[in-house]
Amino acid sequence: MTFDDQAPASDPLRRRTVMAGVVAAGVGVPLLSACGGDEPTGASDTSPSPADSTAAGGASSPADGDSGSGAAAALASTADIEVGGALFLEEPSVVITQPSAGEFHAFNRACTHQGCPVTDLVDGKIHCNCHNSLFSTTDGAPEAGSKATQPLAVVEIAVEGDQILPA
Repeated sequence: MTFDDQAPASDPLRRRTVMAGVVAAGVGVPLLSACGGDEPTGASDTSPSPADSTAAGGASSPADGDSGSGAAAALASTADIEVGGALFLEEPSVVITQPSAGEFHAFNRACTHQGCPVTDLVDGKIHCNCHNSLFSTTDGAPEAGSKATQPLAVVEIAVEGDQILPA
């Protein structure tokens, strides 16, 4: 005997079960996407504020490096990033660090855990505020927090004079 033979299609229990499933999906999908989508969500704004960019030694906008010679526009000036600091750029989505004098590194701002943008430095490490993962300013390797297990993607840069350029 099948289930349909036992209960009529208009059974209120079946309708409640279906409605509960619809409601759960309507609530559950947005909640799950908050933890797993490309776009981060959360209580805090993930756009770096001037304090995020400058607290660790940098300006929030890149330097104008286009001299009209057809060369690529500079991402930043070396003066924008103090030693031990970082500059968090929106476009392109890159963080540039200077762990020691004259040593510059760049990484994609997408955290390797769930893609939230890293936004600031905490204890001298690149910080993802979505789940508190911390990354090295030298090689992007995860150093603290249990969520991110892969390093930040390296972005190739070149330093020419006082300009930091995409490589």
